[in-house]
Amino acid sequence: MMRQSRRLWQIIRTFRRFGLGELLPDRRVLRWLSAGGRHEDPPGQRVREALESLGPVFVKFGQTLSTRRDLLPPDYANELARLQDRVPPFDGALARAAIEKAYGEPLENIFEWFGDEPLAAASVAQVHPARLHGQDGQPGMDVVVKVLRPNVREDIRRDLELMHLLASLAARHIPETRRLRPREVVAEYERVIYDELDLIREAANCSQLRRNWLGSDLIYHPVVMFEHTRENVLVMERIRGIRIDDIEALQAEQVNFEVLAARGVEIFFKQVFRDNFFHADMHPGNIFVDVSNPERPRYIGVDFGIVGSLLPSDQRYLAENFLAFFNHDYKRVAELHIDSGWVPESTRVDEFEGAIRSVCEPIFNKPLAEISFGAFLIRLFATARRFNMEVQPQLVLLQKTVLNIEGLGRILYPQLDLWATAKPILEEWMRDRLNPSTALRELQPRLPAILDNLPETLSYWSEQPMRARDAERARQADMRRLEAEIHRSAARTQFVIAGAALLVAGPLAAAVLEGAPGWTAGAGMLAGLACWATALFNRTPTRP
Repeated sequence: MMRQSRRLWQIIRTFRRFGLGELLPDRRVLRWLSAGGRHEDPPGQRVREALESLGPVFVKFGQTLSTRRDLLPPDYANELARLQDRVPPFDGALARAAIEKAYGEPLENIFEWFGDEPLAAASVAQVHPARLHGQDGQPGMDVVVKVLRPNVREDIRRDLELMHLLASLAARHIPETRRLRPREVVAEYERVIYDELDLIREAANCSQLRRNWLGSDLIYHPVVMFEHTRENVLVMERIRGIRIDDIEALQAEQVNFEVLAARGVEIFFKQVFRDNFFHADMHPGNIFVDVSNPERPRYIGVDFGIVGSLLPSDQRYLAENFLAFFNHDYKRVAELHIDSGWVPESTRVDEFEGAIRSVCEPIFNKPLAEISFGAFLIRLFATARRFNMEVQPQLVLLQKTVLNIEGLGRILYPQLDLWATAKPILEEWMRDRLNPSTALRELQPRLPAILDNLPETLSYWSEQPMRARDAERARQADMRRLEAEIHRSAARTQFVIAGAALLVAGPLAAAVLEGAPGWTAGAGMLAGLACWATALFNRTPTRP
């Protein structure tokens, strides 16, 4: 509790130092938060710098928040997108101790040598060079060892508890923040950050991507040493290449930038639509270039803590949306949004079509250098909100990756025609989906189960005519029983009415008719009771 109190006070002081209180509604406590703070810099910049000063957890939160351009003004989103994991490394001796604790034995038993100086440091982990012991006279493999920061789980848990508290308070007491859905944003971040803390999961992501692209000359993924990987330690092949944003080094190697940019687009669309498993953190620090063939440079991916996949229905709708968009078929785009449930069914197609046309048409046939995807997405999201469309949670990572791809394309080859590069890939994917052989290929893994159940299935359907006949006979028998019951009920009713009449008529006749025998009333009552008894004993028993 004391640690949380200190952390909360640190957050408050940071708010004051950067004058962030002025960004909130004008109340006394918020004016106090703004007092003494810096106000000359743009608000988005101050938010970014405040998050950087609060440390790795808040830096990572800002990175996640930057992907929600449907929620943030453009200047805020652009500033938060500049957040990088430029954090100081922790002591190599602490890294050694954490790795030895994970293995339960000295490092010398695993590695021929281990570099205490890290190659890179990020929000939740840092990476050290090492070499495995050789075997059978062969030299050992050069590897990198990724190890979580000391106490990072406790720090993240503590800060997440505070984030949840602040989000709840903001949603409850500051109506202006409700549109930002602070509780949902923090919950989304919590899921992402905890996934990144499991390095076995990251190793599995890398292994899957490597399997999907094995043998391709477009991209390479390193080999994972699962036998040396633990929840807080990841060991994989050390790759060598040039960072994709190191333009001078790439130019010195005479890399074909047009090919490099087009290949990046191809990789992205194939990961999303062919594999349905895409690297969702493709910022420049995670992408390197193999320049051994400068005319056909190959990408190298690292850091696989964040990956994405889509539901088959979302995948198909997205592909159809992209193709309709490429073909200027805005009516089809509008229809697909309604069919998918992304906008209400009551939405008028013609109105939505016109709104989409006004956003999309101005950017067609323009190179990346003349397109601002940030501005485009802001207009698209604003249009979508007019029609009660909320950004789908499963598409958030995809939007983030699209922005990463745009950023890379702008760095590498601003003249790239993104649409012309992507359209043939999507058309090929759609043709493949409509091919009967694709359906058979997807059916093949299920064939053993289908064959096992085939006799029972055939027996079931062969018995359907007999079951239908039996059902019809049972229905007719029920109808006959119902008709008989109706007749019996009518007869009982008649006896009841007759009995009531006789019970009343007997005494009435004796009283009215002078000289009527004295037994007349008794005889009428006896006859009425007999009628009721007959109705009672003729009742059909109720079936269970």
